[in-house]
Amino acid sequence: MDPQPFSQDEDRATELGIDPIGNGDTPLYFGLAGTNARGGHAVIGFLDPARDSLLEYDLSRLIYRLDDAPRPVVGWLTDLPMSAGFDETGQPRQAWVAFEQARQLLDLRVLNDNTTTIDPAINVLVLAHPAHLSAATLFAIDQYALRGGHILAFMDPLANQDTGGADPNDPAALAAADRGSHLQALLEAWGVDFNPTAVVLDAKYALPVNAGDGRSVRHLGLLGLDASAQVNADPITAGLASINLGTAGFLSRAPDATTTFTPILQSSDQAALVPASRMASLTDPATLCSGLKPSGRRYTLAARVTGRVKSAFPGGLPDNAQLPPGQTLLSASIKPLELVVIADSDVLSDFMWVRTQQLAGQRVAQPFANNGDLLLNAIDNLAGSDDLMSIRGHATYERPFTRVTALQARADERLQARAQELEARLRDTAQRLKQLQDQRTDQGAASLTPAQYQELQRFQARKLRIRKQLRAVRLELAQDIDRLEAWVEFINIVLAPVLFAVLALLAGLMFRRKRIFRP
Repeated sequence: MDPQPFSQDEDRATELGIDPIGNGDTPLYFGLAGTNARGGHAVIGFLDPARDSLLEYDLSRLIYRLDDAPRPVVGWLTDLPMSAGFDETGQPRQAWVAFEQARQLLDLRVLNDNTTTIDPAINVLVLAHPAHLSAATLFAIDQYALRGGHILAFMDPLANQDTGGADPNDPAALAAADRGSHLQALLEAWGVDFNPTAVVLDAKYALPVNAGDGRSVRHLGLLGLDASAQVNADPITAGLASINLGTAGFLSRAPDATTTFTPILQSSDQAALVPASRMASLTDPATLCSGLKPSGRRYTLAARVTGRVKSAFPGGLPDNAQLPPGQTLLSASIKPLELVVIADSDVLSDFMWVRTQQLAGQRVAQPFANNGDLLLNAIDNLAGSDDLMSIRGHATYERPFTRVTALQARADERLQARAQELEARLRDTAQRLKQLQDQRTDQGAASLTPAQYQELQRFQARKLRIRKQLRAVRLELAQDIDRLEAWVEFINIVLAPVLFAVLALLAGLMFRRKRIFRP
């Protein structure tokens, strides 16, 4: 329907929750509302064209909500500022889009880090960067796992959204703060090794970022994973075109594990490890390329763990711990544990996968990666529901230009080497000028001495030569890409049609010959 001003249709649209776009005399309504026979209703307030690839999912989710099927109960425990509130400066803070989407679709129950029991009604327990959990809370999680709990854990060696209790405006304090996830005791009991002090760098999946001075550099610690990073065809990543991670760690199977460890996402063989402390104090991502020596190993970034486990608390209840009413203390699994571990919590933060803007007074999210789909797929899978699984993975797919990317990576390495050479000469020249200044007898003079002037001239000449070399490298890169583009265009525009025409002509001649010589 097209609600006209002051009509019953307009009143009905407003009643159902479809907000108009514009405040003029003829506002535009572009939403969808559904009702069921029991008086319930669900609404998509605005059909955002930017979410065209997710339209089928959005419609199915609306129908799912109208069906009044019991929603999965999800316990959500995090040390990150995901919910709406106020930041350290007292300014209002919006909820993370991933958290908000999960709350709309699921029966979400937020737990605090002093929780002493896990409600047995919880279908899936989400642990998003568990950093400062008490022994009683760890014990409650342990008992939940022993009862066959389904757990989704986001572990992180360096959570960029966690200040670790330090002043976010103090870079030194922030770099020294502990911003890693800590769940080692439970992970070891579940057969998972996680190093909270190591970050994975990857030259293949590095995302381009703005260096702040107009340069675009590849950040080896921010990874844009495509389909090649997905292994073992796990349903939670099926059909997802891109997943972005930030300063992710890695996982491996513990040597004495009794569980099955199945990788879901892996780095490329162009990856290496660096200390999390280096990433915490990083100011220029371009420096990560210097001295990078790929290990040749593919590091596991996400994994599925299943099987029976033993308690991480063989000594019994720790201080302040308790059991839910009617439950007894367990020392081993009574049902197999179902666990999905992702070695990054920044995967949930808005800056890694979604842009938000205000449209007609509403907050509209425009995803550029499938991080939100990864979260919801994982929860649906662990909750035992496949209702939306087959359609949630319908994301826009873009085939990467691997040869162009490789050319760009090689050029970036060469440009980085030249840039470092220029920076070294800048430092050397500045030091030389300082020494010359200290040797002057006329400290009050403002003009340069002849020696300083000659030194400055030599530096400027060197700077011009290096800039010419940088331009030559960029020109060479452009020429390589132009030649590749010209060759692809020739194949698509000229060669392929000519071959098709020749084959069609030959087929026609053969068919005609058969008709002529048919007895």
